[in-house]
Amino acid sequence: MKLPFSNRRLELKELDTAAAAGGLVVIFGRRRVGKTRLLVRWLAKRKGLYSQAIEATRAQQLDQVFQDIREQLATTIVPKSWGELFELLDLQKKKRWVFCLDEFPYLVASDPTLPSVLQRWLDHSDAQRSLLLLSGSSTRAMNGLFLNRSAPLYGRARKLLHVEPMSYAAFCTACRRRPAEQESFNVFSLVGGVPKYWEFVRPRQTAVALAEELFFGFAPYFDQEPARVLRDENIAGATASAVLESIGRGAEKPSEIAARVGTAQTNLTRLLQQLLDASFIKRELPFGESMRSTKRSLYRIQDPTMRFWFRVYSPHRTRWHQYSLSEKTKLVRDHASTVFEDFYRGLFPGASRYWEANLEFDSVREAPGTAGASRLIVSEVKWTVLSAADRAKISSRLAECWARSTLQGRYKEVDFEVIDATELNTVKRDRSSKLPASF
Repeated sequence: MKLPFSNRRLELKELDTAAAAGGLVVIFGRRRVGKTRLLVRWLAKRKGLYSQAIEATRAQQLDQVFQDIREQLATTIVPKSWGELFELLDLQKKKRWVFCLDEFPYLVASDPTLPSVLQRWLDHSDAQRSLLLLSGSSTRAMNGLFLNRSAPLYGRARKLLHVEPMSYAAFCTACRRRPAEQESFNVFSLVGGVPKYWEFVRPRQTAVALAEELFFGFAPYFDQEPARVLRDENIAGATASAVLESIGRGAEKPSEIAARVGTAQTNLTRLLQQLLDASFIKRELPFGESMRSTKRSLYRIQDPTMRFWFRVYSPHRTRWHQYSLSEKTKLVRDHASTVFEDFYRGLFPGASRYWEANLEFDSVREAPGTAGASRLIVSEVKWTVLSAADRAKISSRLAECWARSTLQGRYKEVDFEVIDATELNTVKRDRSSKLPASF
């Protein structure tokens, strides 16, 4: 289904600003999040040069890039190296030019000297006269190329632009869903903020129907999606899948993950960091804990679609077709409830979960205007519509748990709130962009 280009106004504004300044801009974000559509559309307005790298030998990649931009360069000289290609750009384009190399990590994988070549070009040519865009889908690779202090291109980029998954509001606009409807959010919990996945969503389609089509049907689209993402991030081996299976099935503590995988916890340190660097999982600490703390860390699968894969699809794929509609609906709703909690915490910078041995709060945050003070808002988040009586009971239980928590000794003032599915009534469709394009 063709979808309207929505949101991304901030990214477009950043690219416009970068074009005026020149130099190097780095664009990264997970595959299928919409980077290429964003870049191709923006480049078209400026008659920019664009080439998407292929996985091949260095010579084949250089030839592919040159062939992609040759017509606009209008030259008969064929470059034999990356250095010669950039010399041609400087010679042939007397006016300011814009050039985007998409999937840049593929080129570096075949020629590790390319970052050094670009470093010399950026340092010694009139690079500020034009704009070079380097884009990539591997978060780990892009971090290593541009954020590692020992990397040749460290500190050379004028801007690092992270193209992130899109919002629930943008999803509702693109897929013509009503934001206030729980079923709309149930559907969103299956495809998350990845525009490519939205193309499979049909109007008024139920979440269970979509799950059956994308996950449990014949040759389903998402069957090999985790393997593809892990491959993109160059994370190999059965242990990575085993770790994700363990987290998806409820093992969030490092010790629990190690026990289920059948190895020592210390053996997983490097792999967990790789999965974190790839944004496959996220590390959570209780509210108020320092990020330098490791003893109370919990790990969760970050992307909603991947979370559904390991939480619901993998454990239930053999038996799914034996379940009743109500059983399937419960599995989808239970998954959506975890996404709804993330959604609510995401509305408030600094909000996070809090847990101790025998209690947990879904969200804890500082009250507005009290940064550094001692007033908190403690929330219970329910993926249902609550009655007034239910709200009162939950609020009373929150107060009882608070009285037993160690937080109450540090924070003297606290407000309790109970959040339910009616929170979706505050979500408005994202009508910020009128660009008639598709992802």
